[in-house]
Order: sequence, then C-alpha cells, then structure tokens
Amino acid sequence: MRRDWLGRIVMVLLLASVGVLAVRVYDLEARLQPVAEGPPQKALIVPRGDLSPLEKTYIDLFRNAQQSVAHITTLDVRTDMFRLRALEVPTGTGSGFVWDDRGNVVTNAHVVQAARAARVTLPDQSVWEAKLVGVSRRHDLAVLRIDGAIGRAKGLPIGTSQDLVVGQAVLAIGSPFGLDYTLSTGVISGLGREIPGLSGLPIHGAIQTDAAINPGNSGGPLLDSAGRLIGVNTSILSPSGASAGIGFAVPVDTVARIVPQLIQYGREVRPIIGVEFADDEIARRLGVRGALVLRVAEGGPAAAAGMVGTTQEWPSGRIHLGDVITGIDDKPVRSSQDVHLALDDKQPKDKIVLHVVRAGQEKLSIPIELGNNID
Repeated sequence: MRRDWLGRIVMVLLLASVGVLAVRVYDLEARLQPVAEGPPQKALIVPRGDLSPLEKTYIDLFRNAQQSVAHITTLDVRTDMFRLRALEVPTGTGSGFVWDDRGNVVTNAHVVQAARAARVTLPDQSVWEAKLVGVSRRHDLAVLRIDGAIGRAKGLPIGTSQDLVVGQAVLAIGSPFGLDYTLSTGVISGLGREIPGLSGLPIHGAIQTDAAINPGNSGGPLLDSAGRLIGVNTSILSPSGASAGIGFAVPVDTVARIVPQLIQYGREVRPIIGVEFADDEIARRLGVRGALVLRVAEGGPAAAAGMVGTTQEWPSGRIHLGDVITGIDDKPVRSSQDVHLALDDKQPKDKIVLHVVRAGQEKLSIPIELGNNID
C-alpha cells in the first residue's frame, strides 16, 4: 500500500516537471516569433574601388606563371589478388613546372624517388604519362618528360639567385595537400641556408622564405616580383609538418646548372678527383684528420698526379695509410664530406691544388685538373 502511494507521488512530480518545461518552451517560442516589418531590404554593397598596384601585380604574375605550373601524381603498381591484374595506385602528389618547349618538367627528386610511375596534369587539365629523364639526389632535383604535350605549356622565365636580398617579395605556386594552383606570397627571410639533401650531403645556398609552403608544394616554383624563377620549393622547417613560416627553396643558379645536365646525360655532371675515400668514422679511429684516400682510380686525375691510396700488407695485415687531403685551395678539409662541398662550385677541367699529408708526415701541394663522372 505504501509503495502505491510513493509511485503516485513520483508520477505527479514528473507530470508537474513536464508541464513546467512545456510552459518554458512555449514562452521561448513566443519570444522568438518574427516581427513583421515590411518587405526585406537588399544588402547594401559598398563599391571597393580599384585594386592596389601590388594586388594587380600579384594577380598578373599568378595568371602568367600558372600556365607553366604542373601538378604531379606519383603511382605505384600493385596486384589485384581477386582479378589477378596489376593496378596503378596513387601514392603521393607534388608540384613541378615546365622547363622548355620539349615537354621537360622540373620537380624535386624526393617527389618521384619512390614512385613506379608518374602523371603530370597541365594547366589545361590534360593528364599525361611522364617518364623519368634524370635525377640529382645531391640537389633534390628531377626532370620528367611528357612527350605528347610538346607545345601545350610554356616554360617559366629564368632569373638569377646571386643578387637576391633579404626582404625581397616572393611568390610560391604549387599544390599543397593536393589543392592545385595555390598561390602564397611572402618575402625572402634568409639566404645561404644549409638544408639536408637526399644524398646525405647538405644543399648549400638555399633560399629561406616565409611564403607558405606545405606538403605538396615540393617541386613548385618560387618567383620574384618580376615573375622570374628564382628557386624550387623543396622543404619546410616545422614541428607539425605544416607551414610554420620557414620554407626553403633550391636556388635557381643551381637549378639552371643541374637541369640541362639531367636532360642531356640523365644525371648530374660532377667534377671528380678520381679517388675513393675511407669512411670518416674509420679514419677518425685511425687518428686521421682530413679525408683519407682509400683507393685511387686508374686513369683518373689523382692517378695522373701520383696520389697514393691505402694498402695492406699480406700476410701480416699491416695497413699503410694513403694520402690524407687536408685542404683544397684555401679551404680546409676535415672529412670526405668537406671534399664534396669544396667541389660544389667547381666544374670539370677546373684546376685545383690539393694539400696532402703523406705517410703521416710529408706535406705536399698537388695540382690537379678535375675530371668528371660521365666519361
């Protein structure tokens, strides 16, 4: 009997609560009823006036440069186990730009390095199968060719990076996160930066910019306010992986030197001494300060100059250290990496002087005419 009364009391309280809630909802709806004030008025649009000269410049630059920018999709080949056939699967996207009227397209080496195939989308939205012409991992540059698209897009005007100044306006065009033909603007934030390269050696002379560069921008052009190519957008410095206002581009003077070599030879033409170096860590353990010559290539510049490689006696196993390069011209050499960096601004047939320590004590200055890695 007591439970019945308790149940009735609970029911009454619940009904009372529902009633109060309904009254409050009704009151709120009543207060929200629209008040008729006649026909609606159109929004007043205020004329903005003419665009600023800077805006007009950016618009014109983008429209002109856009005709040379390409969107790159990389592909992998996988097997459909149910239909037993090969399928091309997109694996990534990047940017690039038309180099010349022969269908050559420049991008970053890291955009295409792991791809089995690539497709290039031109500004007219035509899609073309591309073949790899050449790669320079040392400078993170690659050239693709789309043979059927000759004459469909024009190359960018080429500038120079030797006279750039911090504070100069720049524009970056590319496909960040797959959003093709995106423009970002900024200034040159720094010059002569050193960024990691794919080969393990750093890329010197990189341009730093605060123009927004994100994943997918890689391989796209960096332009100056005259619409000239001054760099190839390559990497960003960001804890999150997205733009943090610190982006880097390979300078156009490097691009203009390397790209024709990739087109002609399929690889970068490098000046060489004609030696193989010992691993720097091993050299340090042996107490060597410099670049230890392990082997001298037959017929190379070093062999012609009488350089000595490292040898091992048999059967005793005693090691006789070869020549140790401690300097090239006026640049000190502390490791084999320093040798590669010292040759960065050299060309085959250039003459240099190697400063060498032989047999741990004899100091020599050896003149050499550099060879190349193509012959």
